[in-house]
Amino acid sequence: MITSVQEVQDARAIIEEVKTALNGEDVKFKHDIQVGIMIETPASVIMAEELAQVVDFFSIGTNDLTQYTLACDRQNAHLKRFADPHSPAVLRMIEMAVTAAHRHHIWCGICGELGEDPSLTETFLKIGVDELSVSPGSILPLRNAIMQA
Repeated sequence: MITSVQEVQDARAIIEEVKTALNGEDVKFKHDIQVGIMIETPASVIMAEELAQVVDFFSIGTNDLTQYTLACDRQNAHLKRFADPHSPAVLRMIEMAVTAAHRHHIWCGICGELGEDPSLTETFLKIGVDELSVSPGSILPLRNAIMQA
């Protein structure tokens, strides 16, 4: 639930501390790891331009982004009709995050249930989503949807 540049800077400082400790113990590790964040709140979308300057990638958590964008508990059956992940507001949030990521030359993927929805595959391709993280059972149907788009 990263929402500010300061949180990323704090996390990077911790990573550097751990690297220093590992180096001091002669532990081998990959030094050039990518650091990315989940885009899960409207605040992180609004701050996407600034956040994209301090991370290597974005991964959009569509389940939480839908819930927080629409101010609706997605697990409350009485509110299900309001928690529509196909909402233009949610899709616009996704597009804003992708645009900011690409403007700063980082990749942006989607994880969460929405990534597995073949009815949105063409939309995600048009928006420029770089990666869809899906369960193994969704790979072939999603591949077919990509090939047809």
